[in-house]
Order: sequence, then C-alpha cells, then structure tokens
Amino acid sequence: MAQGLQGRKVRGRHGGARFDFDASHPAVGLFQHHIHFRTAAGANTIHNFGDAAIAIPLWIAFLAVRKIPTNRFTYGYGRVEDVAGITVVLAIFISGLVVGYESLSRFSSPQPIQHLWAVILASVVGFCGNEAVAVFRIKIGKEIGSAALIAEGHHARTDGLGSLAVLIGALGVWSGFPLADPLIGFVITLFIFKIEWESGKSLFARLLDSVDPDVVEEIGHAAQHVPGAEGITEIRVRWIGHRLLAEVNIAIASELTVEQGHDIAKEVRHQLLHHLQYLANATIHVDPLGASGECHHRVSAHAHDELPTHSY
Repeated sequence: MAQGLQGRKVRGRHGGARFDFDASHPAVGLFQHHIHFRTAAGANTIHNFGDAAIAIPLWIAFLAVRKIPTNRFTYGYGRVEDVAGITVVLAIFISGLVVGYESLSRFSSPQPIQHLWAVILASVVGFCGNEAVAVFRIKIGKEIGSAALIAEGHHARTDGLGSLAVLIGALGVWSGFPLADPLIGFVITLFIFKIEWESGKSLFARLLDSVDPDVVEEIGHAAQHVPGAEGITEIRVRWIGHRLLAEVNIAIASELTVEQGHDIAKEVRHQLLHHLQYLANATIHVDPLGASGECHHRVSAHAHDELPTHSY
C-alpha cells in the first residue's frame, strides 16, 4: 500500500511538471527557427514539438493505471502505459524521417546565417532545459519502474544534444562552411534513431513479457528462504505497465494441512513484496513435494460428456 501511494505521488509530481517543461521546448525551437531558418534549427523544432505532443498519451496512461480492475480488464489498465510507450517510439521514428528528409533537401539550398548570438543563446537555453527534463524523467521513471517514462527522458536528452548540434551548425555556416547546417541536421537524425532503437528494444521486450533474469533469481532467492517452502519449481514474471506481477509454484511437505500450506504461501508472498521494489502482486501455487510444477497439472488427451477431445 505504501509503495502504491508513493508511486501515485511520484506520478502526480511528474504529470504536473512535465507539461511545464515540454511547453518550453517548442518555444525555444520556434525562436531558433524564426531568427534563422536553418535545417538544424528546423529539425530541432520539429523534434521538440513531437516531444511535447507525446507527453499527452503518457499522461493519459498514468491516469488510466489508477483505475481498479474490472471483469473485462481483470489485470487492470497497466498495459495502457505500454501502448503509450510505443506511441513515444513511433513519434521518435517519424520525427527522425522528417528531419532526415529536411536535411537532405538543404544540401541543394543552404541558408545564410543571421543573428548568430541569438542562435547561440537559444541553443544553450535549449540544451539546459532539455537536459533538466531528461534528468527529471529518467529519475522518476526509474523510481516507478516505467520504461515508457525512461524512454521519454532519453528522448529529451536527444533534444538537448540536438540544440548543441544547432549551435555547431550555426558556427560552421558563420565560418564559411554552409554545408555544416545540413550535416548537423543529419547528426540530429542519427541521435533520434539511436534513441528510437534503444527505447524500442526495451518497450517491445516488455510487450513480449521479457524481464531481467536477475528479477527471477531474486524471487527464487527470497522464496526459498521461507520456512516450509521445500522447493521453488516455476517462476513466471511479467510487467504490466510499471508494476510486476509474479506467479510462483512452491513445494511443501505432503503431510502438511491445507491451512499450513496457505500460511507458507502467504509468507512467501510477503517476502517477495519486501524484496522486489516494483512487485504489485504475487500468486503462489502450493504443490506437494515430488509433484510440484505445472507439468504435474497437465491432462492427457481425452473426451467425455460428448465434448471434443482436449488436453493440456
């Protein structure tokens, strides 16, 4: 309960601050774009607008996960956060395509530079603001176990590096190298696709129920030290949004009563909730020693009551 309350407070703090930070990104980009319509500045503007827009589905997702499970959505609404994370990845990919196209088109028509010091100032402000957003998002994302929010933080960091690239491009054009502008635009494109790849790997892995093997080992270690738990035969863990759900098969002595087995299962669950920071719930299945594991629950092919042949 305490962990859940803390998570809601963290999400609320993030939700309130995120839009204030994001609102400044397009403003800085537009300022750069207005004072000097260069490819790098235009690319950064496009990317910053995308960054502000993709905060909306994440905000909706953090509201949705607070809803209680229903008979239709029995696991709750945590997957909404995963879907929002995919939206982040798709937005990054699209912005990368747009920026790359704009950079390519500028090779044939480089633009003259104007208001150099204004460009420098806007780039420095853009870098500092984006880096502050990145640190904040990644910190909160790690606190609550949100891969989508961490991805958004890395995306903001890419924006900051893009602002530095704008600065370098402006100095290059001012120094008599007009191709510096589209070249820096391509650098921004590479940054975008790099973060898209890293974020996409993590998010799609979660959609396939991938977890860190260390989590499985930690569950086994915590469960096997509970008195009465003679063995841990199967462990299944998955992410639902930024919370973990676990299913564990434990073996107990056959002569124990149902009530004693239930008490052991309760203590196993208790220990797991203490040891795993992001664990929301654990289902503990109790089996007799020597017949533990899902393989002992399977049914061979058979038919009865005029029903089709089935097995498991």
